[in-house]
Amino acid sequence: MKRFIIATAAATALCSATLHAQTSGARAGAPAAGATAGAAAPATGRRAAIVTDTARARQLFVSKDPADLDGCGANCDRNIASRKAVDSVYAARAKGVMDFQMVTYKSRVDGLEIPAYLFSPLVKKSTKHAALVWVHGGVHSNWGADMWPFVRDAIQRGYVVIAPNYRGSTGYGNDFHLKIDYGGKEVDDALSAVDYLKTVSYVDMDRLGMMGWSHGGFITAHNLFRDEQPFRAGAAIVPVTNLFFRLSDHGPSYQRDYAAEEGIQGLPFEKIEEYIKRSPVFQTENLKVPMLVHVATNDCDVFFREDQQFVYTLRALKPDLAETKIYINPPQGGGGCGHTFSRRVNKAGTERDDSPEQIDSWNRTWTFFEWNLRPKSEIRKDNQEWKKDPKVANPRGPVPPL
Repeated sequence: MKRFIIATAAATALCSATLHAQTSGARAGAPAAGATAGAAAPATGRRAAIVTDTARARQLFVSKDPADLDGCGANCDRNIASRKAVDSVYAARAKGVMDFQMVTYKSRVDGLEIPAYLFSPLVKKSTKHAALVWVHGGVHSNWGADMWPFVRDAIQRGYVVIAPNYRGSTGYGNDFHLKIDYGGKEVDDALSAVDYLKTVSYVDMDRLGMMGWSHGGFITAHNLFRDEQPFRAGAAIVPVTNLFFRLSDHGPSYQRDYAAEEGIQGLPFEKIEEYIKRSPVFQTENLKVPMLVHVATNDCDVFFREDQQFVYTLRALKPDLAETKIYINPPQGGGGCGHTFSRRVNKAGTERDDSPEQIDSWNRTWTFFEWNLRPKSEIRKDNQEWKKDPKVANPRGPVPPL
């Protein structure tokens, strides 16, 4: 309501200014004394004044004042109850299947306490486990119960998973909700999960990966493009990549949720450098570790017209590091479009509801991580052996005689 009041005031001011301009213009354009009646007024080259459409002004108005950001309001209590229900679902399903803990850690950027889920195999390896920082999507959302089949797959493959509910996530009250920082401090919140993993004795810190879908893919991409790089590889599926394009494509109703954030306070044309910094598509030249990206042409959230910019840029600038695939019109998942094509689950959320595209995407994803997060002891140290005697270069032993 506050926005509409402000918008109406702004529109009223615009109308007043317009009417003043019209009146002044009429006076300025009046025939001089003694002029012939009906004679044409001298051409000024000016466009006729436009009367402001106040309804359209209200529709387009986007505040840049953080005080105008919506909190979770009447939904706060419901969100907290929903999140607690998810906690219970994981605690119940994990029994006898995996270790499940609810943990917290401090964000590197400002010390904010970040809640997270920690999943790990029941039987720990003596050689330690590779770990994934797995980031939820949805911006104002959290790690949902429908992620169960996928995290279970990861644990069965021997990974440790930490899933942070970064600032702005739902289910932790209004203050936490309003700390949202789209492409800013939330990126540090997810990165700071690495600091918690350092305290877990069975995690191999030389074998860390990051992954996420949608907004989680956006945060993953940001972290993979940083100079400080604890990750060996990462996967961004149907990721948000270009905030200039996204805010334009989704319009004022979407812009109002984010443009007034304390760290932004403006639309893209007002804060060009800030939006460049917060858009992964402009950071692709910084990629130094392998990255997997899967997108769908029928995505109705992160439209393909946004993601194709990212895919084509990666293919052009980082062909040796980026593994990309475009899925053509895959069967839709939850939410009604290709945005969730690889996250299809049954109604109970307990099993994957596989389509050929979902199976293919997951097979590629797990193969990608199995290869890139393999123990360093399995990586051949001398990559120049091929230049030497082939008997030395052949890992299976001497070359048989011809």
